[in-house]
Amino acid sequence: MAYSVDLRERVVRAVLERGMSVAEAARSFEVGTATVERYLRRYRERDDLRPDTPPGRPSGLAEHEQQLKRQLRQNDLRLGDHCRQWQQATGKQVSTATMSRWLRKIGVTRKKDA
Repeated sequence: MAYSVDLRERVVRAVLERGMSVAEAARSFEVGTATVERYLRRYRERDDLRPDTPPGRPSGLAEHEQQLKRQLRQNDLRLGDHCRQWQQATGKQVSTATMSRWLRKIGVTRKKDA
């Protein structure tokens, strides 16, 4: 997970305004020296310290999150059954691994209420 923009700004200010060395700032804020150098370079080049978007492609399930949550409330299917139902509903095929990651992300567990 990326460090907050607030922390990034404090690190950059410590080096540029207070004259801390990169090593001192890294020790003081408990980050690596490479991280401090990366923040400084990013600030100088872009004047923006917000983190980049994470690498990889977005999940194919994200755009249909509400529909998936409704589907989960209505029944108690296995992963493969969820995938088949999902494909019938949206026309998009997803693997059981993708479905499992998404269920975990939205807080659905395998344990069911009695």
